[in-house]
Amino acid sequence: MNIFLSRILRAIKLEAQLFEEVEADQTALPQALGIVILSSLAVGLAALSKGLVASVFSGTLGALLGWFVWSYLIFFIGTRWLPGPETKADYGQVLRTIGFAAAPGLIAIIGILPFLYTLAILVSTIWMLVATIIAVRQVLDYQSIGRAVIVSLIGWIIFMLISWLFRLIF
Repeated sequence: MNIFLSRILRAIKLEAQLFEEVEADQTALPQALGIVILSSLAVGLAALSKGLVASVFSGTLGALLGWFVWSYLIFFIGTRWLPGPETKADYGQVLRTIGFAAAPGLIAIIGILPFLYTLAILVSTIWMLVATIIAVRQVLDYQSIGRAVIVSLIGWIIFMLISWLFRLIF
């Protein structure tokens, strides 16, 4: 099986070792980028079932920007504010692992069936959040999942505030 496809499936299965693998693989950034794009396209195509045509383009652009911003927030919070004793990570490592954590977003494509849209978006969003928490734990070498949850939630809250301000201004 293709390495990229295998990694996607392992990320969807929430394999912690996959996140360690892509953390160490400096060549995995294009794969992480591909996952973020494919995941956002899956969500955008599902939105077509609700007549939200603009969601495909704007959603992909927003997902890419969001990936960079949220990854940076997680990097900054996790390495500067709440590092563990073993925490040693650079932004590239965090960017790669958070990109792979978007893999469960691919299941949102089943939302193209109008009666499954809400469920598909809800399930894929929660699944991506869980994948992100696992990725954060692995990339920041935390001993407990609790610290990863806290870093992810703080990053998410700050990211949501930035998104809200961005939408308000533009």
